Amino acid sequence: MKTVTALMGWGQVRHTRHRPAHHAFAYPTAFLMLPMRSLQAGQCKAALAINRPAWFAFHDADHGDGRSADQGGALAWLDELLLKEGITDASGEVWLQAFPRVLGHAFKPVSFWYAHRTNGTLAAIVAEVNNTFGERHCYLLPEPQYGHTILANKVFHVSPFCDVQGEYRFRFMRVSHSGIERIVARVDHADADGPLIDTSWSGELQSLNAAALRRVMWRYPLLTLGVVARIHWHALLLWLKKVPFWRKPELPREFVTR
Repeated sequence: MKTVTALMGWGQVRHTRHRPAHHAFAYPTAFLMLPMRSLQAGQCKAALAINRPAWFAFHDADHGDGRSADQGGALAWLDELLLKEGITDASGEVWLQAFPRVLGHAFKPVSFWYAHRTNGTLAAIVAEVNNTFGERHCYLLPEPQYGHTILANKVFHVSPFCDVQGEYRFRFMRVSHSGIERIVARVDHADADGPLIDTSWSGELQSLNAAALRRVMWRYPLLTLGVVARIHWHALLLWLKKVPFWRKPELPREFVTR
C-alpha cells in the first residue's frame, strides 16, 4: 500500500489593486496541501488533527456543502459536483490547498481543489470562494493545465469595494526544482476597463509533520484569525482612499459556475 505524505505550504499571499486607487500588500503565510483520497483511505501520513478539536486542524464540514465525515465528507461532495458537471475521469488523487481551522475558527477566502485523473493529469480545478458574509460559491475549471490561463466570469460578491462584473483569470503552477516543490495559484480580476486586481497565493511545499505544526504555531499562532483582521484593516484603508463602495447583490442562482 503506497503511503502519501500530506504537505504544508510556506509562502506568501499577494494582492494589488490598480484603480481607482493603488493599493497593495503581501503577507507571509502557511497553508495545508492535503491528498484527500489518500487521507480518506488511511494511506496518508499527516500530523494534523482531522475532524477533531486542536490548535490547528482540518474539518470536512468547513468545505463544500458542510457534510460531515460520516456522510462522506468534503471529498464526497466534490466527487458529486464533478459527476454532476460531466467530469467522470477525476478518480486520481485530489489535492486540497486550504487554510487550516485554528482554535476552532475557520475562514477560508479561497480553497483550491486539484482533481487528477489516474494517470496524474489534471481533470478539473475547483476554486471554492467564501466571503465575510458567510456565503460560498465555486468556480469549476474543466480541463485545466498548469501554466495556462483559464477564464471565468465573476458572478459572486467577495468585496464591497468590487462590483460583480468582469472576469477572473486563473493560472496555476506546481513545479519541483532542486528537490524543492512549489505551488502558485494566481487569480487576476479584470473588467471592461482592463486589469483591476491581481492576487497570488504561493509557497514551498514540505512534509506536514509535527515539526511543521510546531513551526506554524510559533510563527502564525492565530493564522486564520489574522486573515479576517487583515481583511477588515484593508477595507478601512480602501474606504479612506475613497474607493467606491458597492452593496451586496443577491447570490447567484447556481452554486457552481463553470
